[in-house]
Amino acid sequence: MTALTTAQAATASAPRIAPAPRASRISVTGTFIARSLLHTLRTPDALIMAIALPTMLMLLFTFVFGGAIEPGGGYVDYVVPGIILLCAGFGAASTAVDVANDMTEGIIDRFRTMPIHAASVITGHVVASLVRNLVATAIVIAVAVLVGFRPTGSPLEWVAMFALVAAYILAITYLFAAIGLAASSPEAASGYGFFLMFLPYISSAFVPVDSMPEWLQWVAENQPLTPIIETIRGLLLGTEIGNSGWLAVGWCAFILVVAVVLTRILFRAKAGRR
Repeated sequence: MTALTTAQAATASAPRIAPAPRASRISVTGTFIARSLLHTLRTPDALIMAIALPTMLMLLFTFVFGGAIEPGGGYVDYVVPGIILLCAGFGAASTAVDVANDMTEGIIDRFRTMPIHAASVITGHVVASLVRNLVATAIVIAVAVLVGFRPTGSPLEWVAMFALVAAYILAITYLFAAIGLAASSPEAASGYGFFLMFLPYISSAFVPVDSMPEWLQWVAENQPLTPIIETIRGLLLGTEIGNSGWLAVGWCAFILVVAVVLTRILFRAKAGRR
């Protein structure tokens, strides 16, 4: 009895090991951003495709179809704003595959055992995609200038254009992240995201909306990309913006809010089952 009492007293007096402190969300998010950027540098396929495919399409439309669409030779000025969004879409699509990879390869299980905010891995993917796609956008615009694109925007209008493009990239990247969370595999994520790539083709990106059949005009006029493209076109080339600016900002904000909410719900649902 005495030995038992002594053992209990020793156990009670022994110092308790405090749990590991939880790392701050800012430092963890910064680590995951660096992780995603490092992955881009090591496997630059997504960045190369985000630059190469829109550039090839721009050259195709400018030199193959441009003469038939606009014989005067100014079609490159018309098509570049749409190519900018196409570039953003191609670049953001890889986020769905990256997120799906993380969810299926078991790395999220490891993150959840650590004293960190595991959901920060999604933020890391999104911010890295934003940086990657802004770089790709700048390169595509530089190539467009080389083939005849002649913007007339002021420095302030250029800043506004890049801010709008950044807002669109952020919104659509979060949407692709939600697709990656919802998909059962990276291959499925790539397939689901492919449907979003068609949106620029049914907008004012490549031809004026009024040249389309009436039933398609309604779709083109009421989808998110048309006001965004018209706003970019107005900022860079001085065309009439009208209410497209407010619609563009509103669409970006709406898509971002919906995508962020979906991402959080899907992450908790999927990661919670692990």
